[in-house]
Amino acid sequence: MSPRPVPDTRDAYRHFSQITTRWMDNDAYGHLNNVVYYSLFDTAVNAYLIGAGALDVQRSPVIGLVVETHCNYFSPLSFPQAVDAGIRVAHRGASSVRYEIGLFGAGEPLTAARGHFVHAYVDRDSRRPAALPAALAAALDPLVMP
Repeated sequence: MSPRPVPDTRDAYRHFSQITTRWMDNDAYGHLNNVVYYSLFDTAVNAYLIGAGALDVQRSPVIGLVVETHCNYFSPLSFPQAVDAGIRVAHRGASSVRYEIGLFGAGEPLTAARGHFVHAYVDRDSRRPAALPAALAAALDPLVMP
């Protein structure tokens, strides 16, 4: 049996962006619905890639398809709340990347949730595996954890 997951601190992540929660993100229990956490993961990573010039959603010839996801929850997030999303790259292969994301309540020292997803990069048209484009590889370099 693996050890119980524990929250990360902010120094475990290489890049941060702030995402504002929305009214519709809350569930009947008054906190973010579990699927919203995955949406925040996707938003943090793709906003970074777009901002770094590594992804053009409409025209990039190589795109990342999510082939694996996971999330651990430690404390609730809710609307209205700003969320700091930290990202890092845990593994970079020839045609895949494992992104790890930590979601923090604004100003909080520990992750409220921590997860990962793996992008398998493929040719947009054929959906066959494709090598990471140079712009993507360069954008990932600052996110790779030692």
